[in-house]
Amino acid sequence: MEPGKLFVVATPIGNLGDITLRAIETIRSIDFVICEDSREALKLLKHLEIEKPLFVLNARNETDSINKIIMKIGNGENCALTSDAGTPCISDPGVRLVNEAIRNQIQVVGIPGANAAILALSISGLPTDSFVFEGFIPQKKGRQKKLKELSEEKRTIVLYESVYRIEKLISELAEYMPDRFVVICRELTKMFEECMRGFPSNLLEQLSQSKIKGEFVVIIAPKFWKEKVYSES
Repeated sequence: MEPGKLFVVATPIGNLGDITLRAIETIRSIDFVICEDSREALKLLKHLEIEKPLFVLNARNETDSINKIIMKIGNGENCALTSDAGTPCISDPGVRLVNEAIRNQIQVVGIPGANAAILALSISGLPTDSFVFEGFIPQKKGRQKKLKELSEEKRTIVLYESVYRIEKLISELAEYMPDRFVVICRELTKMFEECMRGFPSNLLEQLSQSKIKGEFVVIIAPKFWKEKVYSES
């Protein structure tokens, strides 16, 4: 029996209208959907008016789930690996599944689409010819070491941060990178999308005056970058 295929399908990061036609066609054609959270997956499927069996894959059940998924694909079933928002495997579960599929000679097909980091970069106004994506930096052990390393980074830096730690992160940037221009993007593609621009100390003040909600992408300008339009603001 020919094994099935593993489709890695990017989903919208907020606005459900951002789903691609190819992603819709793929989800319609496969046998089951792999998701992080069944509630989020059901919202998308309901919007698309598609019904498919769901298979939850997250950090808690990763090992057992991967074995079961690989067995189902080996038996000829096609499946779509999705994320709660954006492109799977980018600061999200799924990398081990993709590796295991490749190891088992299962074809992995990417269906491109939304990605919060790339979207934030595109609207940041900061240099994009060379950048480093760090995702979520360590919460505790190794956090200060990582911040010190990033303070010497000469490329644009892209970070993800949660609503619970965004003020902590910006206060740390004020300590480690006070002269680096920063762009904070939140609620991208959603109704209350917002971009804040400034130096860390200014951004802390803006955050203190805002009702903080949503997921955040933080873009940090390269070291020594001095753009006139920002240096005068």
